[in-house]
Amino acid sequence: MAEEKTTIKRRRKRKTTKKRSIVDSAARNAAALSDGCNPEFVIGAEFDGVFEMPIIKKPKKIIIPDNLVPFSKMEKADPKSFAVCEYENDTEFKDILVNPDEYIEILKKYQGFIAPDCSVYRDMPLAIQITNIYRSRAIGYCFQKHGVYVIPCVRWGDERTYTTKFLPERVAFSGIEHHSIVSVGSYGQLKDKVNRYYFEAGIDAMMETLEPEYVLVYSKMPDHIEDKYPETKFIEYPDWTTQMRND
Repeated sequence: MAEEKTTIKRRRKRKTTKKRSIVDSAARNAAALSDGCNPEFVIGAEFDGVFEMPIIKKPKKIIIPDNLVPFSKMEKADPKSFAVCEYENDTEFKDILVNPDEYIEILKKYQGFIAPDCSVYRDMPLAIQITNIYRSRAIGYCFQKHGVYVIPCVRWGDERTYTTKFLPERVAFSGIEHHSIVSVGSYGQLKDKVNRYYFEAGIDAMMETLEPEYVLVYSKMPDHIEDKYPETKFIEYPDWTTQMRND
């Protein structure tokens, strides 16, 4: 009898614990109930390629920001001297992905906005890599439509995203106009041979596909890459930690 009561208590405890872990936040519940695509972000957009990436238009006048500040640190930076980027963990800029409307007027005060650097890891399923590329374009388009100066962020994963060996197009570069300005993040990409290989292979594919006039680089760009593309202007910006240390 005692053993039976103990078993019942254990079952109740397990059930209670499971119930608490399901309901973490209102945001998670909302995401589960919505379609997750936020079609309102791309109302009025033009679309590119078979995956219909929203197009971030080439600006009428190209502006080169003086500095870059991560979204989570933007309150520490002078809007007149900084553009806002998201070269940080996705959790640090999740608010702008969910409620971009709340930041439109704030971002208009800054020199510009780099479209979100949503994570595109090589070990992600291809569907997720494409989804995060789409998300970056959609948010970038949304802000551009409302008058924010937007610079596309280019991020690729494995070869399926930056070559045509597997897909009919280089999806990592869809939704970005040619001969314009783009931004890339090299922070953490040059520390070992494997990451460096994929970074440089993606850069070569980007240069061949988009032929950008300007490439903003968050952190460092290897000298030999800059030498390879003399017609493109590469502008390097120190990562936030290095910038604060130097200041």
